[in-house]
Amino acid sequence: MTSIELSRLTDEWIWAYEDYDPRSERLREALCTLGNGYFATRGAAPEVTAGAAHYPGTYVAGCYNRLTSHVAGRDVENEDIVNLPNWLPLRFRIHPDDGPPGRWFSPDRERDGLLLYRQWLDLRQGTLHRALRFRDAHGRHLGVEQTRLVHMGDPHLAALRTTFTAEDWHGTVEVDSAIDGTVANNGVARYRDLAGAHLTKVRTGAAPDAADTVWLHCRTTRSAIHVALAARTRCRAGRRKPEQVLTKLAGRRAAQRLTVPIGPKKPVTVEKTVALHTSRDRAISGPLEAALERVRHAGDFNTLLGSHAAAWERLWRRADVEAPGEAGHILRLHLFHVLQTLSPHTADLDVGVPARGLHGEAYRGHVFWDELFVLPYLNLHFPEVSRALLTYRYRRLPQALRAARAIGRDGARFPWQSGSDGREETPEVHLNPRSGRWLPDHSRLQHHVGSAIAYNVWRYGQATGDTGFLHAEGAEMLVQIARFWADSAVFDDDLGRYRIKQVVGPDEYHEGYPDADRPGLDDNAYTNVTAAWVLARALELTRELPASRRDDLFARLDMRPGETELWDEVSRRLYVPFHRGVVSQFAGYGELAELDWEGLRARHGDIRRLDRILEAEGDSVNRYQASKQADVLMLGYLFTPAELGRLFGRLGYDLDEATWRRTVDYYLARTSHGSTLSGLVHAWVLARARHRDAWEQLQEALASDVADIQGGTTAEGIHLGAMAGTLDLLQRGLTGLEARDGVLWMDPAPLPELSEYGFSVRYRSDGGIQVRMKPGQLWVGVPPWEEEPVRVQLADGYVARDGAGPRDGVGFEVAPGENRLMPLRESTLS
Repeated sequence: MTSIELSRLTDEWIWAYEDYDPRSERLREALCTLGNGYFATRGAAPEVTAGAAHYPGTYVAGCYNRLTSHVAGRDVENEDIVNLPNWLPLRFRIHPDDGPPGRWFSPDRERDGLLLYRQWLDLRQGTLHRALRFRDAHGRHLGVEQTRLVHMGDPHLAALRTTFTAEDWHGTVEVDSAIDGTVANNGVARYRDLAGAHLTKVRTGAAPDAADTVWLHCRTTRSAIHVALAARTRCRAGRRKPEQVLTKLAGRRAAQRLTVPIGPKKPVTVEKTVALHTSRDRAISGPLEAALERVRHAGDFNTLLGSHAAAWERLWRRADVEAPGEAGHILRLHLFHVLQTLSPHTADLDVGVPARGLHGEAYRGHVFWDELFVLPYLNLHFPEVSRALLTYRYRRLPQALRAARAIGRDGARFPWQSGSDGREETPEVHLNPRSGRWLPDHSRLQHHVGSAIAYNVWRYGQATGDTGFLHAEGAEMLVQIARFWADSAVFDDDLGRYRIKQVVGPDEYHEGYPDADRPGLDDNAYTNVTAAWVLARALELTRELPASRRDDLFARLDMRPGETELWDEVSRRLYVPFHRGVVSQFAGYGELAELDWEGLRARHGDIRRLDRILEAEGDSVNRYQASKQADVLMLGYLFTPAELGRLFGRLGYDLDEATWRRTVDYYLARTSHGSTLSGLVHAWVLARARHRDAWEQLQEALASDVADIQGGTTAEGIHLGAMAGTLDLLQRGLTGLEARDGVLWMDPAPLPELSEYGFSVRYRSDGGIQVRMKPGQLWVGVPPWEEEPVRVQLADGYVARDGAGPRDGVGFEVAPGENRLMPLRESTLS
């Protein structure tokens, strides 16, 4: 596997970094983020401030604000997830009895004196730890141990425990514990020319009834979200009390300064407990009162740690994954960050899937189509969270209807980037850091995001059997997305088919034809095929609805006579272009120039961001057969080979295995993998065709964030879709697992390098069906509290004929409290 800058994996539940390296601090801060689905805080050291090496950040899910900036000769408006006041600050300095006081400690200033520096995540308990030992300029040694948590049980609490040990001196340690409201959104270099001061009306104070508590209250400038933090700082040093406690309120900073006696064998522990509330919270009279009340009643650090660890234990029981070696270790880290961004607390919020988690400010915290890679995993573990994330889209359906009408279309046009209210948040211009030029951004033409939402609605219904949602909110979204596609399709007399024009596909590199005077492409294969799928599923769902529900839905939506007949016709006659025996990414793709891939690699090395490289050279990727990430091949990610064959067959095309394999090979040779999703999708597609290539792509997907293979992007926030997608690749991609029609369907495609693993899925109840894969074996266990047996159906050709189990393609049942071990035919793929 790719070499990764990590300590050796001494414990499968520990993710550790050794030594201090300011060049990698921002990456570590992102990967050491702690969160609970409500808010998250980056893993910055408590004594640092924002700068070249560090970026402290705290983000509440769904807390956005809008600012206007003057860029490239125009005023542009952007909505961002807001970097909230920093609750972490806790700096310290030593005052020996026999010498001058030291300076405030910083790992950047004390690098020469750092004798030990180690930082690690305890994934099982959801805590971040740090241990350091340093020698000051006078030869005095101090040891520091810290443990941090963002509470998974109580989503409004966080805590930091710091223990100081003086090895060879007596005196005092001075501790400054603060809430810092001087923050702004400046964590992404290419956004720094944009306005980033989102907070105003900052007030600070001390709790009137608690000498150990300070608070800070502010609000966002335009969205007018009120935010309050209360911080309680206490010293635990046996019977000794601090010699002095001072409350310091200055500008946008509220602090308490403690001076505590210390000496050899007399360690001092300081506990900082913080509560965070916003005016978006339910069941509060106001955020400041709620924060003060919550921190007042919070237990000490050990009490909070116990309840926090218990909450994490419950999560791991529902969702843990077991796989050997480094791959398994990274998969567990991925799951950890997915659960910190989208936990059961998310089910109570009106939020979507932030593409970069709650881990940084890249993409401005917006919601993209990345939920397409996240919800299929959540469906089988936390369906209540999936439903909430789909409800976020449903609540913004009126905005999507208005967006469609604005361009003269029926139905719903969901935005490529979404934030608070569902309007299109895609910026009009974006910066190419290589050239320094601001360029038009046409990615809002990626209307296929609507198909992704429809796909998630349908798959959620199939996986959970939640007809209450599928037949109500789900049906309404599916119908309105189908109406948009039916009205977007224009009949071409020459082709005798419908065409969808002026769109951008998942590739994202190609936003128009070479030298064209308008943006957009025609007949993007992925867009057209998924649109046909949406139309067919909308027909199927409306036919399955009870008559009274269907009549009510059609009446509320003012369905016109003949609409469903048009859906059926368009779903069978959409145009899909081909060239040289392969599916064309879009009409005219095969006529574009071939790229000198080797020459570009020789000149630039890493060419993942080929679009930026060519633009900086005065060229355009629009001229070439080159893709940033999977586009046509995304069809192989969404649909099984059998489903894809039926889809093309419905459209009147013959997509046989040979044609699909040629298509896969064609685009593999023309993809730069400029997205972390690319390796994931290609691994999924190749898992059933070429094991060696699939494993290489999976390695890239696993390394994408932990090794930051995109060159600095992870420091701005993790790639949540890629992380969840690798988990789903294990769960569904390599097992062929589907939950539909009351049956668990499985079609295994194990990789030799990852042939032994296990996981549980939530199926029909709160319990977890256990699945274990080994070379030549499938083990399925059903918990005793299931009321009925679980039926499993294996695909043809995978059950060993000489085994004790059923013959090829025959299902079997596993009774509650029992398990079955099935021998599988060994794969012959190379």
